[in-house]
Amino acid sequence: MDWHEIPIIAFDTETTGLNPFDGDRVIEFGAVVMRVGSDGRVNSVKQHDFLFNPDIPIPNKVVQLTGIDDSMVADKPRFEEKAMEVRRLLSGGICVAHNYAFDRNFLSVEFERAGVAWADPMAEVDTVDLSRRMYPEARSHRLNEVCKRLDVDLDNAHRATDDAEACGRCFVEMARRKDAPSDLLGMLDWADALGHPPDNEWIGLGPRGQVVFLKGEFEGEPVEHHPVHLHWMTMARVRQGTRWGWRFTESLRRWAERMLRVRSSGRARQNAKSFGPGDWTIDSNALVRPLPS
Repeated sequence: MDWHEIPIIAFDTETTGLNPFDGDRVIEFGAVVMRVGSDGRVNSVKQHDFLFNPDIPIPNKVVQLTGIDDSMVADKPRFEEKAMEVRRLLSGGICVAHNYAFDRNFLSVEFERAGVAWADPMAEVDTVDLSRRMYPEARSHRLNEVCKRLDVDLDNAHRATDDAEACGRCFVEMARRKDAPSDLLGMLDWADALGHPPDNEWIGLGPRGQVVFLKGEFEGEPVEHHPVHLHWMTMARVRQGTRWGWRFTESLRRWAERMLRVRSSGRARQNAKSFGPGDWTIDSNALVRPLPS
């Protein structure tokens, strides 16, 4: 499948703080649906923007950064009222975000609060990671610096829709300049990005659209809830006659390894501006189980 024929959904969130697992909320969600032409350039853009009432005061530092204050969201819907609409936007395409784990964690917590599963799109691309791969010598991978490097306009920074469009255009431009493969699987390898698992009997899409274990100890449960088990799958072996062989196929092991890298076993860089050691948080509610025997 040629990924240029698949819609690209670049998205961004503005939030009340940095920790979705400790009560911070989404106050703005912006997404742009892009189509890429045969020349590898963006040829159409459709914007979607939502403001949400977070039910908590917006801190002054967030108001100063985004320009969004309590009066602007007082009459706006709560996230759960628009959760399905947001989920539909994120489904069926190549999702792109700058510091993907940050935005995904916030949206996942909001979806869970609304009783809605994560969308699990066809592919998930982080333009921070991609910039690091494509320009390892660069001193900064902030969105504004990546835009300058690629001659992409970024107007009205720190508003979700504007940041989302700039991010999506950066992905397309890096793919064009760096000769990304046209095939979807090739592009995923090129970007070290996450796609759907390969055909197998162990892991696949569940009835709610989440990637789940299809059999075994955690049958029916989301894969991301059990990173230790997933890691075990990458190294498990079985006796094959007089030798030891891999328990799971190479394609599944590679997907699991990438899943662990991309999702970072429940952790996320929480500040898209600095990428320092203090930018990591852990979901205190995550359960870590022992390795299977």
